[in-house]
Amino acid sequence: MQVTATQAKNRFGAMCAHAKKEPVFVEKDGRIDTVIVSAQQFETLQSAGQPKTLAQRKRAFEQTHKAWIDEQNTRFEKSGLWCDDLRVW
Repeated sequence: MQVTATQAKNRFGAMCAHAKKEPVFVEKDGRIDTVIVSAQQFETLQSAGQPKTLAQRKRAFEQTHKAWIDEQNTRFEKSGLWCDDLRVW
């Protein structure tokens, strides 16, 4: 829903009720100036913006690439490192 700033001011209660269903775009001087969203939507947006910790990123990587990691571990246990037989000159 898109309304002018005057409409939003005059019908603020209705705008808040409508924001629970979908965002309300408030227009000022012909451009969107503000967006009214519900508290639940705001919390979702806020949590999405939080940076993940190293442990969270590591856990996500391991879950996403579990099959590949298991394959590499199996290959290492079977054959060892690819460079084990290289000699330093």
